[in-house]
Amino acid sequence: MLRGLDIRDMLIIDRLELAFQPGLNVLTGETGAGKSILLDALGFVLGWRGRAELVRQGADQGEVTAWFDLPASHPAMAVLEEAGIAADDELILRRVNSRDGRKTAWVNDRRVSGEVLRQLSETLVELHGQHDDRGLLNPRGHRQMLDAYAGLDAELQQVRQAWRAMAAARRDLGATEAKIADAKAEEDFLRHAVSELDALAPETGEEATLDTQRRLMQAAEKIRADIGKAADTLGMNGAEGMASDALRWLQGVADQAEGRLDAPLTSIEQAMLALDEAQRGVADCLDALSFNTSELEEVEERLFAIRGLARKHNVQPDDLRQFADELRERLAVLDDGARDLEALHAAVTAAQQAYDVAALGVRKKRAKAAKALDAAMASELAPLKMERAVFATTMAEAEAGPEGADDVAFTVATNPGAPAGPLNKIASGGELSRFLLALKVCLTQASDGLTMIFDEIDRGVGGATADAVGRRLAELAAGGQVLVVTHSPQVAALGGHHWRVEKHQDSKSTTSTVVALDADARVDEIARMLSGDTVTDAAREAARALIET
Repeated sequence: MLRGLDIRDMLIIDRLELAFQPGLNVLTGETGAGKSILLDALGFVLGWRGRAELVRQGADQGEVTAWFDLPASHPAMAVLEEAGIAADDELILRRVNSRDGRKTAWVNDRRVSGEVLRQLSETLVELHGQHDDRGLLNPRGHRQMLDAYAGLDAELQQVRQAWRAMAAARRDLGATEAKIADAKAEEDFLRHAVSELDALAPETGEEATLDTQRRLMQAAEKIRADIGKAADTLGMNGAEGMASDALRWLQGVADQAEGRLDAPLTSIEQAMLALDEAQRGVADCLDALSFNTSELEEVEERLFAIRGLARKHNVQPDDLRQFADELRERLAVLDDGARDLEALHAAVTAAQQAYDVAALGVRKKRAKAAKALDAAMASELAPLKMERAVFATTMAEAEAGPEGADDVAFTVATNPGAPAGPLNKIASGGELSRFLLALKVCLTQASDGLTMIFDEIDRGVGGATADAVGRRLAELAAGGQVLVVTHSPQVAALGGHHWRVEKHQDSKSTTSTVVALDADARVDEIARMLSGDTVTDAAREAARALIET
């Protein structure tokens, strides 16, 4: 609830600090004293749109601070968490308006945007009055109010889940249909390209291997001649033959050399082994270089075919195999499309049926709650001297959405047989005030944690009706907090806490202030509201009677 409001240099307020209390808080004062300025200042710190010029004449900037008690379960906690602001049991909002129009806001000393303020304000304060276009008079919020009255949180969650599932199934179907359409548009190309790639069947790394073979074949004649000469030099007509002769000659005389030839003989044997290994390697190379002209043509033909396909499809030669797999996948979408589409259509149908069942369940409970709300409103309107008025919650089929397929609107008829219509179009000022009050009483369960503000909601009523209005406001304030700006002495007499708004003028300036009233001052204020400028003893007695009633 709202615990305090500090206003500095705003409009005609120099410096004002108010400490509000739980229960029914009443603000009274003469017309033009500045009661609406308090609401302007509160709306400013809450981020509401209001007057453009707020800074007091002669001041460089205006500032408003508001602080609220914030229990752990309060809905504002979720807004603070999303904004990354540390939460505590006290919430402090501060907003500054400079002379040049710039506005800066803080929440718990953390700078924030006006949007964060507005999100917080929706959980903190609710304003009701004859020109209320943010709350009960706004038809766009009527379905949400009815849902809260009916307690449909669990059912609405099911509808939202069914809606998301249906949307996902439709997206999957649409995506598959788009893929199939794309595949059909390029079917001839895909089938020809896959056939061409399958016929060639290129392997990863094959292009580099073929290129090496081709270059080797092209240079083979020159290489082979030199390698052949080397083979002859290493063979029996060359190094191997000479080493063999040297080995034979030395072995013949080794016994007579007293061991001096043992080491040379071993070295020659090892050299002959190395020569033999070299000969085999050279022979293998000669075999590898043995080819005919047709082999070179075949290598070149395949190499050029691979490179040509790579250029045609704008991929690297080593990526042709993967590219063929991708084309086959696109063809599979087309070839398997009928079966996939059948399954996806079935999924969409099942999701639609699940959504329809959930939405129909919500519709039935809304209709039941609408009847209960209408009956509750009839009970509330009678004490407010509107027993002949008819309040009706109308439902109409709407475009399906995440919260069902129903439009909800609150309509009224001020007299039996009169045409029904929207609240703000049918009811007069006083009637509208009472309709709003009765509706708020019925919907109180949906406003836990809110500070409710009623701006002259009792205008146009008096006597017993004003008394009934005051008693309904007191009921709303029980266990919570209600602020009411009023000109009705019957309403003011029922307040638990009373402030008077006063305007002071001198030759240089006009200022507005708010005074907390004690018991005697409260009697005088209510007496003034009853009798006018001249407060008589009779008026005081009447005021005491109202307070004690």
